[in-house]
Amino acid sequence: MNNKLSSQVAYNTIIQIVGKTISTILGLAAVAVMARYLLEDGFGQYTTVFTFLSFFGIIADFGLTLITSQMISRPGADQRNLLNNLFSLRLVSAIIFLGLAPLAVLFMPYAPIIKLGVAVASLSFFFTALNQILVGFFQKNLTMTIVAVADALRSVVLVIGIILAAHFNFGLLSIIIATVISSAISFIIHYWFSRRYIRIIWQIDLKIWREIITKSWPLGVTIFLNLIYLRADTLLLSLLKNQNEVGIYGATYKVIDVLTSLPFMFAGLILPILTAAWSVRNLDHFNRVMQKSFDAMVMLALPLIIGAQLVAEPLMTLIAGKNFAPAGAVLKILILATGFIFIGCLASHAVIALDKQKNIIGAYLFTALTALIGYLVFIPLYSYFGAAWVTVYSEFAIAAFSLYVVIKYSGFRPKLTVFFKSLVAAMAMGLIVYLLMGKLNLVFIILLAGLIYFISLYLFVIDKKTIYGQ
Repeated sequence: MNNKLSSQVAYNTIIQIVGKTISTILGLAAVAVMARYLLEDGFGQYTTVFTFLSFFGIIADFGLTLITSQMISRPGADQRNLLNNLFSLRLVSAIIFLGLAPLAVLFMPYAPIIKLGVAVASLSFFFTALNQILVGFFQKNLTMTIVAVADALRSVVLVIGIILAAHFNFGLLSIIIATVISSAISFIIHYWFSRRYIRIIWQIDLKIWREIITKSWPLGVTIFLNLIYLRADTLLLSLLKNQNEVGIYGATYKVIDVLTSLPFMFAGLILPILTAAWSVRNLDHFNRVMQKSFDAMVMLALPLIIGAQLVAEPLMTLIAGKNFAPAGAVLKILILATGFIFIGCLASHAVIALDKQKNIIGAYLFTALTALIGYLVFIPLYSYFGAAWVTVYSEFAIAAFSLYVVIKYSGFRPKLTVFFKSLVAAMAMGLIVYLLMGKLNLVFIILLAGLIYFISLYLFVIDKKTIYGQ
């Protein structure tokens, strides 16, 4: 990356990290209030509602979110026409597929409150679906301050809504309504500020729609297959076990979702840069960006994996309450999947930049089918533990397949120097956590461990020239 571009990416990454930190704190506060109010059974119902809808949300997306960044990042691209058509196509697909969800859930063996919850929560997914096209535009133009502010305000509204629902004992449905309102506010903010840069109107250009669908369908298929191995565990758990067990697993996944938002945020910023580099076949630049991004993912993932093995149970108790202490054992397993998600997320975005989505469909299909078989075999036997271990397998498989495609077509060969240095720093951090556990406040231990780890990275791992643009 040149110095100006590096500075822009760094600035936008920092803005997103600050915004994501605020949203994460508020998100964990929301989980804390909701889990203590709904308890395991109610939280299981909440998890089931949003897991069921996620399948329809992904079908409605059809890969359009990531294709937005790719298509408008091509040299000479007509951003206005592309964005108008992408937004219009997304609106149509969201209405059709999210509209099917309340009908489909009627045939499922769920309690009436879950079926009603799906109908209401589909509006939240609708606003999120439209939002994601705008986020792709902001990512490409490196104006992520707007996204960070909108995300933070959405989280504030959601937390206030959940606190009011719990205080007045309004029940699960009121929490879902609060989610819808927060999503609507986020969309309004994104749409309003997008008008400073581009005026989005309803537009149907069948030639552009065909081009969009041609490019997005392989990605849409892979994302749907990704959803099968990523969310079928919770869906099957809700069908094969009780809502209490879904609640324990769902609480763990809430923490995982918070942690995995960072790599997707970072990869979203890198995608336009990789796309631009590959479009002019600047392999040196492409591979250089990939290596720095790989190093960043490694540095972020390793302390999470090692730290969670030591603090998982007290952390889940702190976040969700003592009823959710069993979720700590699940977190120790799922955090391994999180490590693979960090690498797999970067690699899968690079596959999109290479325009090789079709080449990886077979890998996603294989992983989805084998994971589905794994869930059907191990969930009845081992409940959420079986689901967690199969999820680890599936995330490892996808990370490996995606990285293989990137290596094959770009010639990128990840260097592991930073990996091993970061591993040593993370293990030293883990030793400190182990020695302090039970002696100091958990939050203080986590903050101290994080500080020590990042000081170690700065002193012994991070290239100072990259930071200072030398």
